[in-house]
Amino acid sequence: MFGFLRGRLILVRIILLAAALTLIAIGIATIYAVGHPAQAGPGSKTGDLGGFWEKQAQFAVLGILGFLFVNLFNYRYFGAVSYWLYALVLILLAVVLLGRFVNLSFVPAINGTHRWIQFTIGGRGLPAIQPSEFCKLVYVLALAWYLRYRSNYSRFTALVGPFALTLLPMVLILLEPNLGTVLLMMPVLFTMLFVAGAKIKHLLIIILLAILASPVLWHFMEDYQRTRISCVLLQYDWIRSQAEQHPTFAQILVGRHKKYSTAQWKNDWGYHLIRSKYAIASGGATGYGFLKGPFVKYNFLPERHNDFIFSIIAHQWGFLGCVGLLGLYAIIIACGLEIAGNNIDPFGRLLAIGIAAVFAVEVIVNVSMSVGLMPITGLTMPLVSYGGSSLVVSMSLIGLLNNVGRCRPFTVAPKSFE
Repeated sequence: MFGFLRGRLILVRIILLAAALTLIAIGIATIYAVGHPAQAGPGSKTGDLGGFWEKQAQFAVLGILGFLFVNLFNYRYFGAVSYWLYALVLILLAVVLLGRFVNLSFVPAINGTHRWIQFTIGGRGLPAIQPSEFCKLVYVLALAWYLRYRSNYSRFTALVGPFALTLLPMVLILLEPNLGTVLLMMPVLFTMLFVAGAKIKHLLIIILLAILASPVLWHFMEDYQRTRISCVLLQYDWIRSQAEQHPTFAQILVGRHKKYSTAQWKNDWGYHLIRSKYAIASGGATGYGFLKGPFVKYNFLPERHNDFIFSIIAHQWGFLGCVGLLGLYAIIIACGLEIAGNNIDPFGRLLAIGIAAVFAVEVIVNVSMSVGLMPITGLTMPLVSYGGSSLVVSMSLIGLLNNVGRCRPFTVAPKSFE
């Protein structure tokens, strides 16, 4: 029986790795398509992304090294040091936040945000590190390690611990500002609490309190945060007409310091969303094909190699291509659930569930913001979007899933791990 289970998990791990590598290949090919100047038409501005696919290939190598590294040790060793890793990431997040108020040469401002740490050697910049991406990895590790004991979630007051683990990095990340990672953490927390065995009534009470507090949070939001969320509603003609006719309603949507106009929404606040939907819709059932299509040849859609790479994939390969892409993510999530279901170690089971939840939430949020169902948050498509930190962390998470499936689960945790 154990031999059958072992063989089954080996097959699951092979499928898991194959799906991850296929997604990486799709990402590199898409970044190559939008940045390769050889296929650009007159007036194209794809040349500014010309070398990005090569960098992404280099990041992929680093990601594979991350995959191999996390498999050098039993996954429970990472649990034993997870709090130290968590503290290190908090320090890095604090440094990034400090760079917003103090001029730190190694914390550059990119697109008005401070999210990266980048050092230079001999006048040459090293690859930038995004601490909020690494927070996903250590957060899941630390939370799974904390929730391995039932006493840490069985009572309502005991939920203070896991929520404190979540809120500390959330506040630091939100102040960068970075809304995407913040939206990721709460669903992962509730998923892991539910699987761990927290009482549903306790979770429902917390959700109810959050809903009751939402008007207060909305009141204290910055105007740019309001417009980012309101853009989802402003897609509808009736909402836009009401905002134009009722200034008070418009102030609620976009803030007190902005005057609403439909023209400004189309050319500013909703520009990315409108272009993203055009790119997806124009792909039809089968798309324009590789290296083809106006949204590939021309820079009609900002961040098409990163946040909106799903829109470019839909533009090139259509609905069928999107189904195939999402099918690969479904395979990764299913493998995570299979590994979790066959592990008797509470930490290993929760770690696998947490990783599966991270991928599920990232994909859902990225696709939803691309089609206008959720606010544009900057949360990337894992393994596909351009970015070194994102790719390395995603492959390290895949590596941890493989590690949980590879290591024989303990019936009793060794004392050296406690």
